[in-house]
Order: sequence, then C-alpha cells, then structure tokens
Amino acid sequence: MNFKQKNYVWIPSLYFAEGLPYMAVSVLSVIFYKVMGLNNSEIALYTSSFYLPWLIKPLWSPITEMFKTSKFWITICQGICAFLFAITAYFISQENWIRYTLICLWLAAFASSTHDIAADGFYIKALDKDSQAFWVGIRNTFYRISMIFCQGGLVFFAGFLTEKYSDAKLAWQIIFLIFAALMALLSIYHRFSLPKIQEEKSEKVNKNFFTPFKTFFQKKGILLSIIFLLIYRLSEAQLTKIAPIFLLDNLENGGLGLSQSDLGIINGTIGLIGLILGGVLGGIFISKKGLNKSLMLMILALNLPDLFYFFLALTQTQNIYLISLMVFIEQFGYGFGFTAYTIYMMQISSGENSASHYAVCTAFMAAGMMIPGMFSGFMQSLLGYKIFFVYVVLCAIPSAILALYIKKND
Repeated sequence: MNFKQKNYVWIPSLYFAEGLPYMAVSVLSVIFYKVMGLNNSEIALYTSSFYLPWLIKPLWSPITEMFKTSKFWITICQGICAFLFAITAYFISQENWIRYTLICLWLAAFASSTHDIAADGFYIKALDKDSQAFWVGIRNTFYRISMIFCQGGLVFFAGFLTEKYSDAKLAWQIIFLIFAALMALLSIYHRFSLPKIQEEKSEKVNKNFFTPFKTFFQKKGILLSIIFLLIYRLSEAQLTKIAPIFLLDNLENGGLGLSQSDLGIINGTIGLIGLILGGVLGGIFISKKGLNKSLMLMILALNLPDLFYFFLALTQTQNIYLISLMVFIEQFGYGFGFTAYTIYMMQISSGENSASHYAVCTAFMAAGMMIPGMFSGFMQSLLGYKIFFVYVVLCAIPSAILALYIKKND
C-alpha cells in the first residue's frame, strides 16, 4: 500500500476542510457582523441567505459527475474558498465593506456546498461499504474538530487580537487570512494526497438528470414529510442566529455582554462538546428504541432546553459557569434531538436513487434553517430577548403535532 492509498492520509484532512468554509460563512459571519456593528435584523437576514447554496445544491450535483472528477472539484473549490476569504479580508478595511464582504462570503458558500458534493462523492467512490462504515466516525469527528477550531479557537483568537490591538477590523482581517491560508494549503495537500480512483462517466447521468427528483416527489405521503423536514428545526433555526448575538450584546440591550474570547470558549468549545455528546447518545438511544418510540422525546429534547436562554435573558447573570452549563445543556439537547431528523431523512431516501433523494432532503433541511433564520432578527427586535426565547420554544408545537401523523419506519 503506497502513501496515497492510506485512508488516514486524506479522510481526516478532507472532512476538516469541509467544515472550515461552512463554519466561516454560516456561524463566524454572525459574530463578525455583530462585532462590526450591524443590527440583529440585518445580521439574521444577510447570514441566513448564505444557506441558499446548500438549499439548491441538488440542482447542480449531477454536473460535478458529468464534468471533470471529484478530485478536481475538491481541490479547485478549496482554492476558490482560499481566494474568496483573502479578498474578504481585504474588503473589511475598504469603503462599502458590508456589500463586498457579503458578496465574497456568498460566493464562498457556493464553493463550499460544491465541495461538499465532491467530497462526499469521492468518499463513496474511493471506499467499499465496509470501509465507509469503518471511517464514518473518524470523518465526522474531524468535521466537528473543524467546528471547535472555528467556533472556539478562532473566535477566542479574534477576541484576543481585538483586545491587543483595539481594532476589531484588523482582528477579523487576520481571522479571514487564516481561513485563506488553511484552505490554500489544504488544496495543495489534497492535490497530491487524494488517491486515484476510477470514476465512470456515462451519458445516463445527463439522460436521467430529472429522474431522481421525479421519483422523490412520487413517494407516498411525501408532502407531509417535506413539511416536517421544513419545520422540525423551526425553533433551532431562529435560536442559532440569535443566541451568539444575545451572548455578545450589551447588558443595556438585554444581552449578557460576553467578550469574543468568552464566547469562543462557551459557545464554540463547551457548547460543541455538548452537541457532540448529545449526537452520540442520541444515535445510541434511537438505535435501541426505534424512531416511532423516540421521535416525540427527541422533539422535546431539541426544544425545551431553549428555555434556558429565557432564564439567562431574565436574570442577565454574569456567572460564567452557569452560562456555560446552560449553553452545554441546550446544545446537548440539540445534538440529541437532531439524530431523529437524520434518521428520518434516511428513511425517506431509502430505495432507488437513495443518494440523490438524500441530497433533496438536505436541501429541504437547509431551507428549514435559512427561511426562519432570515426573519429571526426581525422577531427578536420586535419581541425583545425574553419574549423571543419563549416564542422560539412555542415554535416547536407544529412539529410535535405533525410527528403524530407522519409515517415512521423502525
């Protein structure tokens, strides 16, 4: 076995690379624009639009198979992300910086979603089924390591740089340059480390372009299933956008006034550990109980811990340990409850064209995050933090009702 054939050489780095641009455009952008002074409505609207490429990526996923190879798309998309993050860093200090950074990050979202298609396709093509199962835990672990690195390490570092230089723009220029350098290095590394694999090109890809979409919408009970996919995370889609803003916002505005460094530790490290643990235990739980017996409990686990944010908004406690505990529990519940959603998408996708059907499901999943997220800032500004967090919990009621009617298989 030569260097390129050793899976540990490319699988961890590939999925670390997959997580970096996604975290930059979907999570760190929220913190960046908050620190730069945008209001909550603007932040939620602008950054939620970054989900659009993941929403519509099934439309161009066949193109990545029709033209060039998965390896080509992986390396070129990583290079494009590097370039766009470097340009973002440049525009931060320029006039009309909001417009130009939004354009750069939006284009980076398209490159990132295309990279996801190519990376997952390469993984499936390069490994047999037994190897896919063996390495799936490792690939997911390194994807989550990228989340901790970004949401924890880089946010903490941004706070450190801001305090050191008293210049938030300079701090975030450095952060985006770090993203650019990492993506450039990973592009070069994967150019040489990804193994050569046989990728079949067939006219059938072009001929049957619309077949997977047609068969997906012909599934029995698919309308209710689609509605369920759209509303399952109605609460979390809004909380995800507002929670970091709330933790950063000044006390007089109803927030907790945390520093960027504190946010990096609490939300980006402690919270993500809770998310990972919740996901692992949720998977074990649902494998033993089945989806039918687990779903309602998981909906409650996903949504009820959001009330901890109501408590934080009500008391505006400055006890860092209490804040950390409540964020940990909320993220644990999110990880635990989200496993049911993943299993349900797999059930919908089973049968012929399962890979394409799953891609369609992830598109509805992205829509379920993007659309509520876009108006979450308006709702928070209208209601204030306290009432907003109560409203967020009440948004779980529709998914709980619909769960009684959708078809579930164990």
